[in-house]
Amino acid sequence: MKLQDELPVDHKLGQVYRFGAGLGGVFLVVFGILGLTGSHPGFIDTEGKEVIGLSSNGALSVLSLVAGGVLILGAVIGGNIASNINMVMGLLFILAGFVGLMVLDSSANRLAFHISNVIFSFVFGFVVLTFGMYGRVSSHLPKDNPYWKERHSRPETLPSGPPAFVKVMRPGPPNPTGH
Repeated sequence: MKLQDELPVDHKLGQVYRFGAGLGGVFLVVFGILGLTGSHPGFIDTEGKEVIGLSSNGALSVLSLVAGGVLILGAVIGGNIASNINMVMGLLFILAGFVGLMVLDSSANRLAFHISNVIFSFVFGFVVLTFGMYGRVSSHLPKDNPYWKERHSRPETLPSGPPAFVKVMRPGPPNPTGH
């Protein structure tokens, strides 16, 4: 059984995936279009120009258009695909934040990252990653959630070994009663 097959298409969590991907994608597309219009600093210029409070050059604008398109595509498709796309894109944005931080103020900064871009990459990445993980990762999932069902479908295995080892692995009375 695959976990991806368990989430119904019309499940309410699908709306969270779709709206999260759609809003993030629209913002990135607007940022990319604004970065390509007006005074153009060059495709891989390390200085860039300011767009919506962030620095951008041609390469970053094109990458933003592609990333926004992928997020919008995930929003259109919806369901688990949007969730998976959000998780992957969130991780990519977090990694981009670390790479941008490493190349900040150097000649290797081909995407014209400034500290505002680094902060945006971290925040946007964590938000999109959270949208993707919503309903999949939690300690208080409802019992009708397919991810809760998957985690609890197997019988719990009891530790085996010497009694002292078992006591460490399972503290408490061996046969509790009354609860």
